[in-house]
Amino acid sequence: MMTEDELQIRNLIDRWVEAVHSGDMTGVLADHSDDIVMFDVPSPYEGARGIDAYRETWPPFFEWQLKGARFEMVSLDLTAGEDVAFAHALLRCGTEAELADNPENRLRLTVGLRKEDGRWLVAHEHHSFPDTTV
Repeated sequence: MMTEDELQIRNLIDRWVEAVHSGDMTGVLADHSDDIVMFDVPSPYEGARGIDAYRETWPPFFEWQLKGARFEMVSLDLTAGEDVAFAHALLRCGTEAELADNPENRLRLTVGLRKEDGRWLVAHEHHSFPDTTV
């Protein structure tokens, strides 16, 4: 059975996935700390640091997604402590052609959260695809 914290985090991540899929910038930024660090598939290599840099990464993704790409959660696992938590998920992320060409490919998402004033905030995100060329 899920704890109240785990339920809150699951709902937070579900809302974020839906916001990403619908191109809702306000929803994407909601529940993220001002000092968020995101390691993403595209550069910069050192990641996007801070909520302003995080915000700037999304418009190109939204543009790409308008070409018919999917962004759907396949699985989510999470562990919550008293004031820190982490979650990892697999998502189907790609255009219909990309998914038809490689139907098993999954975007890997790892999220680190911390509880501030009773509210869970995403402090770290890591997005990656497996390197299938090696």
